[in-house]
Amino acid sequence: MKKRHLQKLAILSVGLVLFLNMPIVLIFNSTLAVAGIPLLYAYIFFIWLLSIIVTYTIIKRYA
Repeated sequence: MKKRHLQKLAILSVGLVLFLNMPIVLIFNSTLAVAGIPLLYAYIFFIWLLSIIVTYTIIKRYA
């Protein structure tokens, strides 16, 4: 894998650390629900799913 691809994955990792940091996560800790799912769980699932899609795209496109 090329160095720039590793850099993209490193940036993704830093982004995940930021978006899953406790102060950011606590912003979404409320009683609201999205399609019956608590907002906190929906946020964590969305970030997780987005990271999988971005990682797959980077690996698939540049492998």
